[in-house]
Amino acid sequence: MPPAVPPSADSATTTPFLQISGVSKHFGGVRALHEVDLDLRRGEVIALVGDNGAGKSTLVNVVSGVQRPDSGVLHVNGVEVRLDSPRAAAAVGIHTVYQDLSLCDNLDAVKNLFLGLEETDPWWRGRTLRRRAMERRAREVLDSMSVRLRSFTAPVGGMSGGQRQGIAICRALVSDPSLVLLDEPTAALGVSQRAEVLDLILRLKEDNRGVLVISHDLKDVQHVADRVVVLRLGSKVAEFSRGDYTSSDLVAAITGAHEGVA
Repeated sequence: MPPAVPPSADSATTTPFLQISGVSKHFGGVRALHEVDLDLRRGEVIALVGDNGAGKSTLVNVVSGVQRPDSGVLHVNGVEVRLDSPRAAAAVGIHTVYQDLSLCDNLDAVKNLFLGLEETDPWWRGRTLRRRAMERRAREVLDSMSVRLRSFTAPVGGMSGGQRQGIAICRALVSDPSLVLLDEPTAALGVSQRAEVLDLILRLKEDNRGVLVISHDLKDVQHVADRVVVLRLGSKVAEFSRGDYTSSDLVAAITGAHEGVA
């Protein structure tokens, strides 16, 4: 497993890239989120943890523009924004990598990286794909995250879990986002593949991008997160900084063994 990277020296003093204030969301009579506050900075990894039904996925869906909150506001770089679609979230620099990765297994890495963002020649040249230009950009992005592929032309369906996760994360980077949301990025991966993905998360941090990661693996969380935010029954019940908590503290906050953990 790669060595943990300490928080950036100025991460606690910089203005948050994203501020979530009093966000609530209901589905019928079910309270998914209740007045959640959270701030995320560039160059910082925040882990979002909680039991099933705690509200983690709902919060990510709100930030990614998939679902609109019933109340509360979001600010990006100090300006109030309305993230009413994934396109709106992408426009302000937020990109989400979901657990299913949404890769096309029959396409190669380059085509997956530029899916929907293909570079083409001008219309008077027939709008043919600029494959070489896309390959150059793909190599730049993959190299920046140290993602190693044997072939750029092989279908991604035959690649390892770690490589597939790396391609999904790098696809997010093609649009140069400031904040990357990762939903259970190490789920169902072996030890070596998990280490690769954790290293990718730390490289995103080193690249001065904010990272919000959902994970059930508390060891992974303690390894990469500068801060850990705990949700329970839709409410934010605790927030911990690196080095100021134990595994028992996390478990107690997640299960509600003691309330008001700070």
